[in-house]
Amino acid sequence: MDSLIECVPNFSEGRRPEIIRQITDVIEAVPGVRLLNVDPGKATNRTVVTFVGSPAAVVEAAFQAIKKAGEVIDMREHKGEHPRMGATDVCPLIPVAGITMEETAEWARRLAMRAGTELQLPVYLMRPPRQTRTEAIFRSSVRVSTKVSSRRYGCPNGGRITDPMNSMRVAAERSSGRGISWLLTM
Repeated sequence: MDSLIECVPNFSEGRRPEIIRQITDVIEAVPGVRLLNVDPGKATNRTVVTFVGSPAAVVEAAFQAIKKAGEVIDMREHKGEHPRMGATDVCPLIPVAGITMEETAEWARRLAMRAGTELQLPVYLMRPPRQTRTEAIFRSSVRVSTKVSSRRYGCPNGGRITDPMNSMRVAAERSSGRGISWLLTM
């Protein structure tokens, strides 16, 4: 059986369909990815997107979406009922078939490292919940924040990330956002 993972990123835009479409267009442009759902919320000004595919394709689509969101969403002007950390608020990867949680977590680490290095974003990795016998699917989440918040959280070099792992640690230590747990060891 081929490996299949699901990605459910939340983007900090739920009111402007033209902006949402720019983000979903880059997801759909990646071969091997299928867009399943786009759920915008006007009150929260947040859109939840769901797509599936092979791990490599899903991680590429997620990276492209994170990049596009950072280009088209200005968090300085954002207003909504739900607090958020950046243009891409969360980006969970979920094992669906033919892949373990540990393998999915490795793909999440690759995505986090790439976003931190290439996009120079502070990234927070959430630990998956502890597995019990009755639980079958767990999430490995990537929290991604905008370039603006890298300065706000006091990342080295005036917000320019030269060492993504150190910058991720600094940002996590100085963040007051809810739901952020300690970083996974990479």
